[in-house]
Amino acid sequence: MNRHRGLSILCALMGLLTLATLLSLGVGPVALSPARVADALLHRSDPGISRTTVAIVWDLRLARALLAVTIGAGLATSGAAYQALFRNPLADPFIIGASGGAALGATLAIILGLNAVMPAAFLGALAAVALVYTLAQAGGRPSAVNLLLAGAALSTLLSAAVSLLMFLGDRNLHEVFAWLMGGLSGRSWPHLRMSAPLVILGLIVLWGAARPLDALTCGEETAQGLGLNLLWARTVIVGAATLATAAAVASGGIIGFIGLLAPHMARRLIGGTHRYLIPMSGLMGGLLLLLADDLARTVMSPLELPVGVLTALLGAPFFLWLLRREERWRS
Repeated sequence: MNRHRGLSILCALMGLLTLATLLSLGVGPVALSPARVADALLHRSDPGISRTTVAIVWDLRLARALLAVTIGAGLATSGAAYQALFRNPLADPFIIGASGGAALGATLAIILGLNAVMPAAFLGALAAVALVYTLAQAGGRPSAVNLLLAGAALSTLLSAAVSLLMFLGDRNLHEVFAWLMGGLSGRSWPHLRMSAPLVILGLIVLWGAARPLDALTCGEETAQGLGLNLLWARTVIVGAATLATAAAVASGGIIGFIGLLAPHMARRLIGGTHRYLIPMSGLMGGLLLLLADDLARTVMSPLELPVGVLTALLGAPFFLWLLRREERWRS
């Protein structure tokens, strides 16, 4: 892709994401006009500005909007990295056990009454992927196939463990279900402060690994022939993607299809070169989750839908349409 065109598309999407973020601050049970939102943002300390408006914008909606962008960006860039690593267009951020580990950690924290659901989910996701990586390299280097097989087996085991815990701890079913369905209700600045630095770090590392990702899309043998250290590349990519995914899942629960759909949409706009695809996927994922959260808050207001359910309901049909259109274009 031409460098100037790639940067132009990135800047355009960044501007669209910024505009969507500002507009989302006026969306909710209490609708705010753009003028009132701008006044609350720019003149927060002005005594002439309603304290209620300032509280809605700053304490409730701004942190939630930024968190939606952060989570969406983390899931999307991790999905793009895994699709290159495994050379599988159906790969998503949860393919090697991050969601199962996070679910088990969060379920344990809820059932035991611990006030540490977010740290438990984060550590559970990291531990699950670390275990998958250890199992995959038993008897040799961790190949992509071994990672996929170990991830599938461990995900099934963790899912069964979560189901068993829910059966035994039926008093906490509602809270566990709410977390598993994914959502941003009640999230605020503490969640953003914990997750944003980790997601950003993961994104920076994945962006820095753009050339290894380009090489891996050509196959492991070709990448090795180009001088790529496969063990090092896999370790860095899996580690960075897991960090971003774990932070995202710990903050918002299990939100599906963003990490699968956003990289495909970005690839259609900007091509498969990861120097552009990684940041483009992040912007696209942030925009998709932000819009989904706005819809989740308003479509059945005052009832708020779990955003993870909404992304699955809307994402699955759209993804099928996208695949069918791409197949027609190829033929």
